[in-house]
Amino acid sequence: MNSLQDFPMKTSSQEPLALSRRHFLKASAAVGGGLLISFSLPPLMRDAQASTGRSFAPNAYVRIDREGGIYLTIQPVEMGQGTYTSMPALIAEELEVGLEQVHIEHAPADDKRYPNPMLGFQVTGGSTSVPGNWKPLREAGAAARVLLVAAAAQQWGVAPDSCRAEAGEVLHPSSGRKLGYGELVDAAAKLPLPETIPLKDPKDFKLIGTPAKRTDSPSKVNGTAVFGIDVHPEGMKVAAITICPVVGGTLDAVDSAPAMAVRGVREVIRTDNAVAVIADHMGAARKGLAALQIKWNPGANAQLSSAQLLSDIQKASEQAGVEVRNDGNAEEALQKAATRLDVVYQVPFLAHACLEPVNCTVHVRKDACDIWVGIQVPARAKTAAAELTGLPEEAVQVHNHLIGGGFGRRLEIDFVIHAVKIAKQVDYPVKVIWSREEDTRHSTLRPFHYNHLSAGLDEQNRPVAWTHKVTGGSILARWAPPAFVNGIDRDAVRDASGPYAFPNVKVQYVRHEPPAGITPAFWRGVGHTQNAFMVEGLLDELIHVAKADPFEYRYPLLQEHPRAIKVLQLLREKSDWDSPLPQGHGRGLALTYCFSTYAAQVAEVSVSANGDVRVLKVTTVVDCGIPINPDSVVAQIQGGTFFGLTAALFGDITFKDGRVEQGNFDTYRMLRINEVPELITHTVESSEAPGGLGEVSTVTIAPAVVNAIYAATGKRLRSLPIRAQELRTT
Repeated sequence: MNSLQDFPMKTSSQEPLALSRRHFLKASAAVGGGLLISFSLPPLMRDAQASTGRSFAPNAYVRIDREGGIYLTIQPVEMGQGTYTSMPALIAEELEVGLEQVHIEHAPADDKRYPNPMLGFQVTGGSTSVPGNWKPLREAGAAARVLLVAAAAQQWGVAPDSCRAEAGEVLHPSSGRKLGYGELVDAAAKLPLPETIPLKDPKDFKLIGTPAKRTDSPSKVNGTAVFGIDVHPEGMKVAAITICPVVGGTLDAVDSAPAMAVRGVREVIRTDNAVAVIADHMGAARKGLAALQIKWNPGANAQLSSAQLLSDIQKASEQAGVEVRNDGNAEEALQKAATRLDVVYQVPFLAHACLEPVNCTVHVRKDACDIWVGIQVPARAKTAAAELTGLPEEAVQVHNHLIGGGFGRRLEIDFVIHAVKIAKQVDYPVKVIWSREEDTRHSTLRPFHYNHLSAGLDEQNRPVAWTHKVTGGSILARWAPPAFVNGIDRDAVRDASGPYAFPNVKVQYVRHEPPAGITPAFWRGVGHTQNAFMVEGLLDELIHVAKADPFEYRYPLLQEHPRAIKVLQLLREKSDWDSPLPQGHGRGLALTYCFSTYAAQVAEVSVSANGDVRVLKVTTVVDCGIPINPDSVVAQIQGGTFFGLTAALFGDITFKDGRVEQGNFDTYRMLRINEVPELITHTVESSEAPGGLGEVSTVTIAPAVVNAIYAATGKRLRSLPIRAQELRTT
């Protein structure tokens, strides 16, 4: 998933809550009967208190009906990360029901009522779903359990502590009586919540920490799962779209006649920089689109090239940056260092290449607008549609669906805006589907970064100074302006010195935006993936200068992170680090602390004489706190590794004559099944609250592989993707 977790606008989860539990948990009767537990997650709860005294604005619900059905309404959307399994598990654990008994109802688009508890607005991303809901959802489940037990005890005339909840029933063991939750909900809804609601001790967990089958898997396997691209409202037509191939260009003119001659084509729609052909089905729409004669206005980027972009960012990187961190006196320590390394690392633009290309279905009417989509920011889509149509927001309804890959791409609303502009010109629902080529060539992109790093060693080869000047476009300045403070993009500079305790550290940021039309955006891990590659790479360079062991060298630098040391110690054992390797093979190590999770990987690679790199084995050790579902931990690590490895080996968006050169998977390569390494994942047992998982292995895999390549060849790579010509020996 994308890097959002530590925005400055976030209300810290460590702040003491001014409201007691009974002020952010409320029990009431559900419409039509039953028990409704409504709860306000922390940021909104504090906002409500500050603005209205003691008002209550719930943003999530647990509802139990008279048949005993349990329904959870919550804001994170399922995009492959397992949210629809982990969220019900948190409720089910405390409510004493099976995972299969909790049904997910996705929250409507509403920033105020359904914000992400860690970020304060409605968004799925930043590896925040489990960490943000870990305590609130368990408390809601526990509150429901306490009320149901109290209702049964009241009906039986016994003490509540003589009863217990089990498998959706309340039991009175001494008398053998029992009542199902559905039989108790109306009585429970009339009871007040107690002042204290005990949560389970982790040692008593039955679901949390136990492997569970994904609740969304059956429908995805049997084809009944509905993604955004699957919807088909009555009367819908399909549109294929083409956008000006030169980034930032516009539309001059189009001859619609050739497209309208295609059987099944209904309309040709123009916008300021795009043309869409609407037809009865996609085949006709694509055929009509190909037949069009279009005149584009390329604008200022007609001659834009990757060489120019590189030259521009190189010049920008020589400027003095905004100071982000300045501990000690790094410049003086560098001057006095026995050994000094000054290096430049760079990472390219990257697209997201989601399996489900972006798409959006819209029906605009005089008094209403419906949007069917799979998106990470539904409230933003709603706001944009209201602005484009002139309708009040309450007249716009977003029907959010399963997402076939997000990775940050669906944190954007550009494809929704295109669809609404098209749908405004017709009187029926229209599904706008981008081709793979359009999706790649007009995707928002992970920023191109060109960073200067320096490090110094004393006579004992211990690090004495570290500087890192980060140069690249700002995501936050565009996407979340309140988070862009004092000229610093906190995402761009995160992890700029890793978790390591260097005596003197200086970090700077130079904001350098690409030309208009190229949009820096979140990508699975973002700032971590850029800077960890550089930090772990330069640290490995220092280790080789010192002729030291990569594990042993890190330990003194991690005394403030004992969990990281445990991760490394287990990884050394499990990765066979000390066993010999054949000629041309190497092992590389990389560590990260991101999204409150510690993770490290050892990659084993082989490099042929012609420079071909084969990643043979990747061993991962992760401390993510208490795992909700251990199987999901492994799946997330594997998925993140594949995603990051694909980018490290092949990922590069390049420009020629103002156009993105890559299109489908023939030119924007994915990792293929015969290239998949052996993957081994181990977890460190932990009692800490859960951290994020979807992005950590995306962060570590590139530096682990590059460090392994150096071990195999003695050649240091400071840019991505990995290129065979830089490694050839023949």
